[in-house]
Amino acid sequence: MRNPSSVASRELAARRSFTLQRRQIQTLLFQLRAFVALIILVIIFSILSPDFLTLNDLTIVAEHVSINALLAIGQSFVILTAGIDLSVGSIVGLTAMVAGYLISQGLPLPMFGVVVYFNVWVVILISLLVGIVLGLVNGLVITRLSVAPFIATLGMLYAARGLALLTSNGATFPDLGGDPSLGNTGFPFLGTGNILGVPMPIWLMILFGVVASFVASRTPFGRQVYAIGGNERAAQLSGIRVNRVKLLVYVISGFCAAMTGLVIASQLQAAQPATGESYELNAIAAVVLGGTSLFGGRGTDPRQHHRRVCDRRPQRWPGADRRL
Repeated sequence: MRNPSSVASRELAARRSFTLQRRQIQTLLFQLRAFVALIILVIIFSILSPDFLTLNDLTIVAEHVSINALLAIGQSFVILTAGIDLSVGSIVGLTAMVAGYLISQGLPLPMFGVVVYFNVWVVILISLLVGIVLGLVNGLVITRLSVAPFIATLGMLYAARGLALLTSNGATFPDLGGDPSLGNTGFPFLGTGNILGVPMPIWLMILFGVVASFVASRTPFGRQVYAIGGNERAAQLSGIRVNRVKLLVYVISGFCAAMTGLVIASQLQAAQPATGESYELNAIAAVVLGGTSLFGGRGTDPRQHHRRVCDRRPQRWPGADRRL
């Protein structure tokens, strides 16, 4: 004969287990809501157009997505610290114009009466350095002058866009394929080249994504970024160099924006001052849809859910259950 109390306890344990599993599934679906919506859209478009779900179409879509993805990766670090970078679109345009100017016009040296044309790798490095410097300026204005990130990066948005226009007086730099006699060919490969049948922008998106994921979840710097976004004052009291970390995240954002500008200019084989207009909005939207909170401190680190679940458990003082 079974003990009624043991049967009741097993039924209660089974109900609790079922409830816990249901909550875990609900939490997982909520965290992956953007991917669920994406899958539904893919199914709908596949039904409407039989040619949609093909390797060629998916490659084209991924290639276009890589542009926003590169920007969103840098923007994610900024937003995780409860900041925002509105200048990424203008940095995209300026770095594209710098690359276009160096390839098509070269670097004039009037004192020597010559024009220096750089190798394409040097052009890329100089353009990336421009993005890093602009990100560094953003970080210095925010950390040293205590200017709100929204205001500081908004100012850089207009400044960088103005510099992009001044680079060519509003004109476009066409035909960035380079000249073999000048040794500056090969730039289009960055945006239109293929490795193992996969376009270069997709490889860059994968590379940046893997590195960013590792840095955010597996390094002290990543944990410091989360800590600052969660509670900046507490992070400072715990010994984190808040200003240095915030400075670095804006440098990362500027670097990612510069790479995006190079990819776009390489794809078009032309550079125009309007490149990247309103891209900052797409980047912010991509970051939010990816699960990062605009209030900072929360991203898509899978360990965060475990910590939040643990935080909801009832806490007891040591010895609280002892009878007096």
